[in-house]
Amino acid sequence: MAIKFGKPIETRARLQPVEAPAPGADPLDKPLDLPTRMRRNRRSEWARRMVRENTLTTDDLIWPLFIVEGNRTPVVSMPGVERLSIDDAVRAAEQAAKLTIPCIALFPYTNPQLRDEDGSEALNPDNLVCRAIRAIKKEVPELGLLCDVALDPFTSHGHDGLLRDGVILNDETVAVLVNQALVQAEAGCDIIAPSDMMDGRVGAIRNALDAAGFTDVSIMSYAAKYASAFYGPFRDAVGSNATLTGDKRTYQMDFGNSAEALREVELDIAEGADMIMVKPGLPYLDILQRVKDAFGMPTFAYQVSGEYSMIMAAAQNGWLDGEKAMMESLTAFKRAGADGVLTYFAPRVAEKLAKNN
Repeated sequence: MAIKFGKPIETRARLQPVEAPAPGADPLDKPLDLPTRMRRNRRSEWARRMVRENTLTTDDLIWPLFIVEGNRTPVVSMPGVERLSIDDAVRAAEQAAKLTIPCIALFPYTNPQLRDEDGSEALNPDNLVCRAIRAIKKEVPELGLLCDVALDPFTSHGHDGLLRDGVILNDETVAVLVNQALVQAEAGCDIIAPSDMMDGRVGAIRNALDAAGFTDVSIMSYAAKYASAFYGPFRDAVGSNATLTGDKRTYQMDFGNSAEALREVELDIAEGADMIMVKPGLPYLDILQRVKDAFGMPTFAYQVSGEYSMIMAAAQNGWLDGEKAMMESLTAFKRAGADGVLTYFAPRVAEKLAKNN
């Protein structure tokens, strides 16, 4: 019995027990009687390329950018990543287009003085995100723009929704998220990406976008977003780590659950999601594969900040080859079924792929 593509198939040849060589005999005098030698397809680079099942390209990349008012500043917990001014973000967008990265994602570091209990700055049509959208679209109109819809970068308590007496309000939050999505669509966003995990927000946003004439604006839903320890550096980058009160386990998924992710994804598809996302990435490859196999939808994974920082820290300490780990980790997403990956490695990967080609 042999295995092909995960299924057993009958073969005529049967493996025979290997006899021990006689004392003093050359063990190579009698080669193994093997009808199949898997090493043949691995013996050279050209052969490995010919039979490779999954290949990473720049088309698979979405580059997340952090934006800030004023000068660019480093994100200490994410080596090599900076918060960019709007002008710097435009330059990064130009770099992305040159590297044939199809899309970038924007995440704001909001001035603490503009944060309040209700995240009202999210609805300001002249907020940092909206100004960045307009600036990038003016200079690089052919580049896709994905915008996060959630309140955590704008609230004084660091939560994704409205907080009242220690409880995150679902329906009231959805009403705010709808207006946030409309503000971003009006500014020129191509993909609305609700990451808040409120129930019913995808359908409400879809209805509002259509009613306002934004029928061509897509929705990539953070459909299976887990309450994860791997988000720490991201929260540093957007400034919500210092303000977050409590945790997000009442609305983000329990990391012990798997089948629940399929229910979440099914609901978001029914409500009008065009693409769906699994977050985090590498610790949830099983979820990614189940989702892709079950629905066949355009499916994305987010290689989150903690995953990025772990690889970078290990590489800086000489514990692993950072370049190889970067490429291997991203190819794992493709192998699990992802159509694309949000990754902070995007420009480095694109440059490496261009160099190799």
